[in-house]
Amino acid sequence: MIELKHLNELAAQLSKVTILGEADPLISSIYSNSQKVKKGSLFIALPGHRVHGRDYVEAAIAAGASGILTEEKLEISVPQLVVPNVHEAMEKIVPYFYDYPGHKMRMIGVTGTNGKTTTTFLIHHLLQKAGIETGLIGTICNRIGSQEIISENTTPDVTQLQLFLSEMAQEKVQTVVMEVSSHALALNRVAGCEFDVAAFTNLTQDHLDFHGTLEEYKKEKLKLFTSLADGTKGSKRTIVNLDDPAGREFCEASLTPCWTYGQTVGADFFVKNAEISQWGTKLELTTPDGDQILSSPLTGDFNIYNVLAAVAVARSEGVEWPVIEVALANFPGVPGRFEQVSTNENHPLVVVDYAHSPDGLKNVLETARKLTSQKVISVFGCGGDRDRTKRPLMGGIGAELSDIAIVTSDNPRSEDPAEILKDILTAWEFNGRELPIVETDREKAIEAAIRLAEPGDVVLIAGKGHETYQILKNETIHFDDREIARNALEAKYGCI
Repeated sequence: MIELKHLNELAAQLSKVTILGEADPLISSIYSNSQKVKKGSLFIALPGHRVHGRDYVEAAIAAGASGILTEEKLEISVPQLVVPNVHEAMEKIVPYFYDYPGHKMRMIGVTGTNGKTTTTFLIHHLLQKAGIETGLIGTICNRIGSQEIISENTTPDVTQLQLFLSEMAQEKVQTVVMEVSSHALALNRVAGCEFDVAAFTNLTQDHLDFHGTLEEYKKEKLKLFTSLADGTKGSKRTIVNLDDPAGREFCEASLTPCWTYGQTVGADFFVKNAEISQWGTKLELTTPDGDQILSSPLTGDFNIYNVLAAVAVARSEGVEWPVIEVALANFPGVPGRFEQVSTNENHPLVVVDYAHSPDGLKNVLETARKLTSQKVISVFGCGGDRDRTKRPLMGGIGAELSDIAIVTSDNPRSEDPAEILKDILTAWEFNGRELPIVETDREKAIEAAIRLAEPGDVVLIAGKGHETYQILKNETIHFDDREIARNALEAKYGCI
């Protein structure tokens, strides 16, 4: 259990703060979401782009909040800490409240445009099989011991992340494996964490609606590596994809020992040979420990990199090769990451993947192409209220690498789905290609792909992966690409 702290103790962590109210309540928890507030909570009134936390202060008080952290004096019945910048104050108060759990456990951060989820799942699996009690924080779920919690963000905000880490510390977790997004680094959601290992997967275009330029996007990701030498922990290491053009820059930024991986001669973990099939991959590697042979149920060139990153991290944590070999061969896979919905040889191969960036779509389509000598049929779209510049890029990749492309909705959010599809279709128009099949209804698009597919074809359904919902303008509905695909296969063949 954490040691609860009084409001004045939290205020003492701040250099500029005005304390309003005579009481000094004992704080039991800290939240920035008023719906999570309970008796004794400190509620943080965060300013936001669309809503402001001050509008939820009364609801938080009604739910039992004993104090409020705010940037402006409020006419309320409970004590308040008034600060110049709520975000900066939160970054100091919250880790202190939870007794800095991110300093007590080994922390492994994985960043990059693509591959973070699969790489963290692999690392978690390898460490667990080595007898290291390991926690997981990422896009699909957070794992604390045997408990699994569905994720809201790739990297949670400071209040939720520190709570997770505190619970992990209480459950005797030794090592935490975390996806660290560029948003998390830009917004300092990882405040209070001291990382021991930083792994870089790759850097390609994504999230430019938030970062503006690829250079700014890279600069935010580099923060994980430039901060690695800070703190008091020892045995730190950087793991970097040497094949990525930015790889050496990430290596040099860390000021800690660096292991590289890739298919470039000279990488510490170098692929001498790879045999890829629908059923998995066999790798012959050169490593700092000599040559190794490994088998993985994951397929595709992109998964070779995920495996290399995870194996390098596992070795940096002292996991022995025999354990890695057995654990890797028995890896159960990751939901929505090149997940095969149908493997019946009398049916087309149907695959669901989370690919939602140009590079991600290119990777999975190239893998699909290697798995068949027949047609590759793709179903994909782009999310609304996100980077518009990647839409024609993804359209161009879909046009080039698909025999049949079906362009459809992803999560349109507040945008008109038809307008998103127009942006994607400019790639076909610019290159003078015949337009693809256009179907704004994603369920109908998936059904059409499976109707068109023949045994031996590959149907790739990209963009949503593990997600079980679709975000529309005025509502979020249940939607699972895998369910739709299974139903379509059953309708066509009577079974999957």
